[in-house]
Order: sequence, then C-alpha cells, then structure tokens
Amino acid sequence: MVTSSSVPRLVVAAPSSGSGKTTVATGLMAAFAARGLAVSPHKVGPDYIDPGYHALATGRVGRNLDAYLCGPELVGPLFLHGARGCDIAVVEGVMGLYDGAAGEGELASTAHVAKLLRAPVVLVVDASSQSRSVAALVHGFVSWDPEVRVGGVILNKVASDRHEVMLREALEQTGVPVLGVLRRAPQVDTPSRHLGLVPVAERRAEAVEAVAAMAAQVSDGCDLDALAGLARSAGALSCEAWDAAAAVASSPPPPLPFPSSRGSAPSTPPGGSAPWTPDRSERPRPQTPDGLVIAVAGGEAFTFSYAEHTELLTAAGAEVVSFDPLRDEELPEGTRGLVIGGGFPEVYAAELSANEPLRKAVADLAESGAPVAAECAGLLYLCRELDGLPMCGVLDAGARMTERLTLGYRDAVAVGDSVLAAAGTRMRGHEFHRTAVEPGAGAEPAWGLRTPQRRVEGFVRRGVHASYLHTHWAAEPCVARRFVERCRTS
Repeated sequence: MVTSSSVPRLVVAAPSSGSGKTTVATGLMAAFAARGLAVSPHKVGPDYIDPGYHALATGRVGRNLDAYLCGPELVGPLFLHGARGCDIAVVEGVMGLYDGAAGEGELASTAHVAKLLRAPVVLVVDASSQSRSVAALVHGFVSWDPEVRVGGVILNKVASDRHEVMLREALEQTGVPVLGVLRRAPQVDTPSRHLGLVPVAERRAEAVEAVAAMAAQVSDGCDLDALAGLARSAGALSCEAWDAAAAVASSPPPPLPFPSSRGSAPSTPPGGSAPWTPDRSERPRPQTPDGLVIAVAGGEAFTFSYAEHTELLTAAGAEVVSFDPLRDEELPEGTRGLVIGGGFPEVYAAELSANEPLRKAVADLAESGAPVAAECAGLLYLCRELDGLPMCGVLDAGARMTERLTLGYRDAVAVGDSVLAAAGTRMRGHEFHRTAVEPGAGAEPAWGLRTPQRRVEGFVRRGVHASYLHTHWAAEPCVARRFVERCRTS
C-alpha cells in the first residue's frame, strides 16, 4: 500500500530554460493520467501559468513548491498535501537544475527541492545543436552535486534517427540511461507573450489540444514504465502533510477588536487565475456559521494565485466565491471582503474598463471600509487608470505598460498595520511584471522591501491592501486568519 509519505514521484529538470521541461512534464502527467493513474502535479518556484496546464493534464489543481516563498521546511508538507490520494507525482522544475534565488546558493532551485523531496531527477536536454558533447553536459550535471540523483535523460528536439544514434552512443559513457527521445514537434508549442506562456483560461480549446499533443509525444517517445519505476525509487518523507485548518488554528490570533474602518482611516499607520476554483455553477458552496462571503476575482484577466489561499480562507471560516470582472456586473451576493490576485489586466484593459457597474461596485465596497487584498494585477485594477483607460479608482495612482521587466524574489516587512499583516510582519514575495504604477507607494505603503535601495511600495488605505508583491499565505497563515476576522468585524 502506498502511503502519502512514499508516493512515487520524480522531478523533471533541465540544464536551462527553454529545454522543454513544460512539454515533458505536462505530457508525462497527461500520459500517466491516461493510464488511469491519479497524478499529482507540482511546479517548482512561483510560476502561476504552468500549473494551469498541469491541471488540464491531470484534472487536479496544480500546486507550487517554492522553498524561498514558503521556506524549505514547508516543501515536503505542501507536496504531501497536494499528493493525497495520488498514485504518482510529477514535479516540473524551474530554470536550470541548479539555478536558485539570486545570491542564495541552491535555495529554491530545482535541485534543492528535489533533495527536500528525496526525489529522482529526469534531465530534459535540448539536443538540437549537439551530438557527442551531450555526454559532457550530462556528466557535468550529474556530478555537480552528489546529493542530487539524476536517474535518467530525455533527449528533446532530436533531428533524425542518425542523430539519435549519435546521442545514445555518447551517453553510454556516462552510465545515465536514456528514458526518452522526442523529435521536433511544432504542434506541442504553446504561445507566449510578455510574461511567458498564455494561461490556459485564455485559450482553453487550444490548450486542450496542446496538452493532448504533449501526451501523445511523450507516450510515443518515452519509456513510461521505466519512468514510473524511477518514480517508485523515491525515498519516504518523514514530515506530515500540510493542512489548512491546522495551519490556521495554530497561527497567532489577530488582535481584536479591529479598529473600525468604515468611513475613516485607521488609527495607526498601516503596513503576505485568481485562486484555482471551478466555475461557480459547478462548485458547492461550503456553509459557514455567519455566511461570511469573500469574493475572489477570476476569469481570463485574473488567473494568478495559489490554491492554498482559497483553502486557508475557507479554513478560517469564509465562503469563497469566484467572480469574473470581465463579465459579472455585480459582486457576489453578501460580499464582505474581496481578493484580487494576479493576471493580465493590461491585455483586457478595454473590457475591464467597459464593465463600469462592477468597477463602481468594487469602489463602493472599498469605500465602505470592507477588506480588499490586491496583488499585482489587482493593484492595477484598483488604480485610477490603466494605459489611459478608467479602472476602479480606489487608489489615486495611474498604471501603464512599460518595456522594463521587473522580476525577482523580495524580502518584505509590513510598514504598519493592515488587513493582511500587523506592523513588522516579515514575508517573502515575488515580483513579476512589465507595468509601472505612479506613484509606486501611497502615503501609507504596504511593504518595505529589503533591497539595496530599501524602497517602500504598495498602498494601504482603509481596508485596502494593494501591492505588486505576490506572497504565499501558507508561509504565514495568520494573513488569511487576520483577513477573515477583519471581514467579520468591519
């Protein structure tokens, strides 16, 4: 009998970005699922988009494993939480195998997570411009860290049968088995734009076809039995599965009563795919003692969040209801709090602006003092305008697209009290955007960032907490507990 701590698992890694990790990982998930296995999909790092394709391949929510945002100690528990009831787990890596947080050594790298999970690694190599040199490349990655167990290689973008023979002959000298060979296949390509792949929610029909093509390519070109056998060689984990209810119960209770925020500013200076949920029509609503509804933005424009956020809010006593700012003209009935995660409002600025009734409803809710938590795309939506088009006007700031990519992990501290965090709360986050908000911080900022510039960013106004920073609430469950309690008392 397979226990949750010994679920078969493997990590799909590569020497660098662009080698084909997403194609192989997603195709492998779908191929195993087609065999009738319950597959648990995971992604190393903060990326929100790949997990959407993983979910499509497996029928289960894609989950992130980020040793920087959550800390190394939570990687195993969060993995076991996602892998409950599964027959096998596939973990897609990030960047190159040994690439981690800048200046932090191996922290948050694929290699680091593989070691934390005691999982074997399958190395996906883009072989399109090499033959015998592939052996030197693989040997280097295998020998760099003896604690990382590379159990096999999948050769991607192989040009011909002759090319395959040359590659296999070279790799015989390394002792690392070739577990798959994939030819070039344009049909598995997924379109990209300024922040990476286009999310599943924006191209569902095409995404279904792409995932099916990935599954077919992996099934035809890889030894699935050998890969499943490698996954079964993973070591047992000694930790317990993460549980949202237990995490909320053990988090520090927020101070009560909260200062009233209706119609006045806080008395102290304030200040971690929307969460994946099925369609509202298909999703049973949990009953909470007081019917506390927290609305969560979704749809094509707001696709970025972590599944654990919804789970924590629910565990804290909220009824989480999704809505689509592109189509819904009203917030869900009884909304007492609002969460607007990341996504691509810049792509849908005209449609978001045209939905004036909802923009007004959001502004009215914020003006009433109800708690509103906005990250990145949510921040842009709350601004006065985005690329010259009217948005909600909750914040006296303008947003626009730029050519500059802002990307990286951040250490943050809450500047003062807010609906999410008490002053001095430290959290780790991630920035990823090509937009700018002017000004970049309000009179009461959300976070102080411990960067060389020691800058502040974001806005706290009444019950609003808006910031570019993406955070993972599993690292600080008190954030969800505090937000729900504020919704209950405001």
